[in-house]
Amino acid sequence: MKQIANFIVNGKPYEIAIEPHMLLIEVLREELGLTGTKYSCGIGHCGACTVLVDGIPILSCLTLAATVKDKNITTIEGLAKGTELHPLQRAFIDYGAIQCGYCTPGMILSAKALLDRNPAPGEADVKQALSGNLCRCTGYVKIVAAVLAAAENMRKVAKV
Repeated sequence: MKQIANFIVNGKPYEIAIEPHMLLIEVLREELGLTGTKYSCGIGHCGACTVLVDGIPILSCLTLAATVKDKNITTIEGLAKGTELHPLQRAFIDYGAIQCGYCTPGMILSAKALLDRNPAPGEADVKQALSGNLCRCTGYVKIVAAVLAAAENMRKVAKV
């Protein structure tokens, strides 16, 4: 039996009819057309489906949509401001931290949650924050470097 649920996704309110068993990833991809959130393992091991709920990284493939009604949900599509990429998105490009790109949205959102709570992380902090995100293409070196560079850039911009 469908129920009406309100969601706030990337700052925009949505009213959607959902089934009680629907996962957040289904709402984002199928109902809202936000395909930046990737479906991969379906069992919470890879982190490709990571989104932020009230600033906390969660696995949307394991989250019932009904449990995040009326919460602020951020997907990769919500980071850029118009055509201006978020500093993390820009750093991932500049540092070559993207290969196939499948893990990238989850990596970036996990990194954003880290930088929101710790604007000056060390390498170990970045590795810990990204430990739930798997990448099959890279050795993580460029990913960690991109997050650290974005953090530095964001601190510089904040001082101006």
